[in-house]
Amino acid sequence: MSAIIMDGKAVSALVREEVKERAAILASKGVKPGLAVVLVGDDPASQVYVRQKEKACASVGFASFMRYLPASTDERELLDLIDGLNSDPAVHGILVQLPLPKHIDKDRVAEAIGPEKDVDGFHPINVGRLTLGIETMEPCTPKGIVYLLEHYGIDIEGKRAVVVGRSNIVGKPVSILLLSRNATVTVCHSRTKDLPSVTRQADILVAATGKPKMITSSMVKDGAVVVDVGITRTQSGLIGDVDFDAVKEMASYITPVPGGIGPMTIAMLLLNTLKAAEACASGSMRR
Repeated sequence: MSAIIMDGKAVSALVREEVKERAAILASKGVKPGLAVVLVGDDPASQVYVRQKEKACASVGFASFMRYLPASTDERELLDLIDGLNSDPAVHGILVQLPLPKHIDKDRVAEAIGPEKDVDGFHPINVGRLTLGIETMEPCTPKGIVYLLEHYGIDIEGKRAVVVGRSNIVGKPVSILLLSRNATVTVCHSRTKDLPSVTRQADILVAATGKPKMITSSMVKDGAVVVDVGITRTQSGLIGDVDFDAVKEMASYITPVPGGIGPMTIAMLLLNTLKAAEACASGSMRR
């Protein structure tokens, strides 16, 4: 029996509708949620992502502030721009599109964004709060993963979760979010010995490596929930980390690529921006 496909596109549409309704309420009180997106350089994929975010903002009634800088932009110039956005009351969320040119320190850039406007959830203060289990801006992709699981009524508590990939953007934070919901979590990486024997123990398997079709059917136990975060552009289209056609015959639930976690990531970005705007409007913005 084939797995149930977790439709991130459909679920993200529901999230956007909720965001749109709440944004309209804010707007009636004189506060229009605003997201600033900064792109340094002319990477084609990044340009696509930025346009998607601009379009998403328009669809829910947000103001969007797009800042395009040449690849030659020095770090100080970028930090000065961020400082200005931090001080702009019309901007509630700031996102600097990755990757950045090699001469710019991405960690320094992440630290420059005010924690209350860090809708990516990358600021060290927000990362620390996440680790401590204190309410904070949760990183968009991990937040989208958990939201999708919960939408489909998948019980996380007590389950064995295996995360393949330990990046600061997905692997580590999604592990924390799953742990906070009482899963027993194992994080695997390039030096994990006998990876298939570990992944076959997973009730919930999250693949976030960026290696196309790395997760095969022999690495998945019957009835597992499989979340594919990876996305690689090939001549034949977008491919995930999971061998979808084979694994869907083993899994109980599975996310597609595209149409799975990608739409959820943008939906969570909108939700985080709304959260920041609502905090600002209520006077509860954390400094």
